[in-house]
Amino acid sequence: MLWPQSLYELTKNFEAGVSLFYSASTGSIKRAIDRLLADERIAVESSGGRRGKKVYAVTDAGRAEFRRWMLDDLSGSDAETAMLARAFFLGLLDAAERPIVAAHIRDRIRDELGRLEHLEAQVSRAEVPGGFEDVARFQLATLQYGLATCRTALGWAEEYLPHP
Repeated sequence: MLWPQSLYELTKNFEAGVSLFYSASTGSIKRAIDRLLADERIAVESSGGRRGKKVYAVTDAGRAEFRRWMLDDLSGSDAETAMLARAFFLGLLDAAERPIVAAHIRDRIRDELGRLEHLEAQVSRAEVPGGFEDVARFQLATLQYGLATCRTALGWAEEYLPHP
């Protein structure tokens, strides 16, 4: 989205940024490039040199798809990666649209926090069968971790992501 890049440059830039929250091999990145080429989201801008190095550039269709993805509701089981990906790329979106994405992120965190708080309320009323106290203690500790993570994520989103 910033400038045309070769596979090597894309991989290096991926390692320096996106890898903070998502890992992918060079092969995975190459397969993604092939899909984006097939879908005409990117195009080969130039190809040259002894090795035939290709430089890829985003097409108008690719920019439109990026915008659609950024503004779409967050879905899927890996909410943290989906939220961090959108936060990471937020600066590539028009400033007027950034609060929309930020609101989606905050809403997703609030939904997850509500789900865990509901579970915590259910667990607090449950009776632990004899002999399972240690099991219950560590399962509750895991739930508390999830609650703390959500509360921290919500605080982060409130502080760092744009508001309308």
